[in-house]
Amino acid sequence: MNTSRSEQLYKTACGFMPGGVNSPVRACKAVGTVPLFIDHAKGSRIWDENGNEFIDYVCSWGPNILGHCCEPVINAVKAACDKGLTFGACHKGEITLAELIKKHFPSMEMLRLVNSGTEAVMSAIRAARGYTGRDKIIKFEGCYHGHSDGLLVKAGSGLMTQAIPSGAGVTEGCTKDTLLAKYNDTASVEKLFEEYGSEIAALIVEPCAANMGVVPPEKGFLEFLREITKKHGTVLIFDEVITGFRLSDGGASKYFGVIPDMTTLGKIVGGGMPLACYGGKLEIMQCVAPLGSVYQAGTLSGNPCAVAAGIETIRQIESIPNFYEELDRKSAMIENAIREKGLNVNRCGSLMTVFFNDERVKSYDEARACNTESYGRYYRHMLQSGIYTAPSQFEAMFVSYAHSDEDIAKTIEAIESYR
Repeated sequence: MNTSRSEQLYKTACGFMPGGVNSPVRACKAVGTVPLFIDHAKGSRIWDENGNEFIDYVCSWGPNILGHCCEPVINAVKAACDKGLTFGACHKGEITLAELIKKHFPSMEMLRLVNSGTEAVMSAIRAARGYTGRDKIIKFEGCYHGHSDGLLVKAGSGLMTQAIPSGAGVTEGCTKDTLLAKYNDTASVEKLFEEYGSEIAALIVEPCAANMGVVPPEKGFLEFLREITKKHGTVLIFDEVITGFRLSDGGASKYFGVIPDMTTLGKIVGGGMPLACYGGKLEIMQCVAPLGSVYQAGTLSGNPCAVAAGIETIRQIESIPNFYEELDRKSAMIENAIREKGLNVNRCGSLMTVFFNDERVKSYDEARACNTESYGRYYRHMLQSGIYTAPSQFEAMFVSYAHSDEDIAKTIEAIESYR
């Protein structure tokens, strides 16, 4: 496969951007390749600068659940652009999107649009602290909630890929109120509440972890978190930046049947453009300015072009019969092929990860123990076979509605030929 254009562009990019990239995992260091520079995409496919064609299972890390360049979404964005790229002021599209989100996430009684998942999580935690008057938060090892200082403690995603235990430049003062628990380990949570219960403002969790690879919650784990946070007056925050509108039209909350106090959404809710949101119980959100004293603002929040993409994406999902059943069917076909090959895989809906170890991964420590060199060989084999997957052992594979049975068959063929 000729990748000369990507190699040339990467060399040039390294002179302008740290590592030649604008997000660390794109550097592909963990899989021993030079990053591909993408020229265009359509449906389930992407094409690089050399014209190589791939079936794409990264899907821009999740938002392209309808596939690339979904025509109704593109048309909605073009129409919005014709009216102006940004106003820095209110517009009726914000109300329409908020209504759609609340329709599917009724626990978000009030919400605020922002620009990224990092911003949504940061703002939700600030609101929880303002509401409770407490300082401490609990997060879980291997769960990634964006790159804000207080959450870069044993985070997943790129921090695992780059073997960085926590980010340099983050002071002890920023993380002194962040308590660490072990995902899928109720005892570790109980211990923290026994010691700090009256001081804990919020517990934040990916209801299905997807940043140490896909690690679903063990039976009863989310129900336990709901019960113990309620007992201690702690705000339970579901970080559904990845799982929102991905596992179901009501996200992981609906999928698992557990209702949090607050939710953060991103990825799909922006339809592939920079947009996210946070929201929850009315009494919590009424603490946010201008109603309350918890300050959060953003010039581009509710950007009309991103809002248009989000509205149309959700409307498309609503209009397609058996949308999530079809995603699940396609995903199960790939999962079964991986298992039949003798490889280890975790799947939750249309999210999955191939793990190179001998046992089912259900914790951060078990994810870290995986053989990343073997994953790199697998990644390179799939790439040479025309299949574009995550360039990291610790990321998810995303199946979109645009993936055809022909795409799935070709993917299975690539899996079966792996040595």
